[in-house]
Order: sequence, then structure tokens, then C-alpha cells
Amino acid sequence: MARHPQARVQRREERDGVIQRDFADDVAADALVPLDGRPALNGSIRQWSGDGRGRWEGDTLVVETSNFNDDRRWRGASKNMKLIERFTRVDANTLEYRYTVIDPETWESPWTVSIPMQKSELPIYEYACHEGNYAMPNILAGERMSEKERAAAKK
Repeated sequence: MARHPQARVQRREERDGVIQRDFADDVAADALVPLDGRPALNGSIRQWSGDGRGRWEGDTLVVETSNFNDDRRWRGASKNMKLIERFTRVDANTLEYRYTVIDPETWESPWTVSIPMQKSELPIYEYACHEGNYAMPNILAGERMSEKERAAAKK
């Protein structure tokens, strides 16, 4: 599914597919995108994030996704929306993420977005929201205390 510009994404390429984990604001979702040429699922099988199939076009990974769950209605789209995503390495630290949305039932013509995605070595934490978000200050305070204890032990 098209990514929010601030979404955190992990991607791992395997021989027969790409495993992608999206940490969007409202859901963390894993997807296996086959690259082995297998056909898409039957149109009666609909998944929340659709059924994606990938292929390489030169240095660009192209993922075509359809069969979205009827309740998804991403940006008001119909269940027959088709999403074409392109991932192209621009340089050692930048991946161009370009997606095109095709849904004649919703929009007069397809539309495309391009977002540069920056590589990061920082850990990715799951987005989790709960009433008050009280845990985070306590978690951070505990880690700061552990850091001080480790520093003191080194002296």
C-alpha cells in the first residue's frame, strides 16, 4: 500500500521475493511480494493491503498490487484500485519510491507520487499509541539510569 512520507519501512530481498515491513502511523504490516512470476490471487480473495506481485525492470523493483479488501477504501478508492509501486536506488543512501494509483471508478485518470526515502541505521520502533503515552518517559528514564550505571562502573 502506498506509504506515508514519514512511514518507517524495512525491506529485505530474498531469492524468490521481497519481505517488507511497514511501520505506518496506524498499523504495522508485513508483506511478502513474490518475484517468481506466480499469478496474482483469484479476484475473490481480497487482503487488507492487497495482493502484490513484483518484478525487476533494470535496477527498479516494480510491485503491482490489486485485490484490496472491500473495507479498505484507501483515500476513497474502490475495491478495484490498482497500485503500481517503483523502488529505484538513486544513490547509496536514497531510494526513490514512486507510486501510481489507478482507479477509474474514483479518479478521472491515474496519478503518481514520488518520495525520496533516506536510508537510516537507526533502529525502528513500532508505533504504538495508548491513552496518555505514560510508558515512554519511564522507559527512557530507565535507560538513562542504566547508561549512568554503566558509565560509573567503567570508572
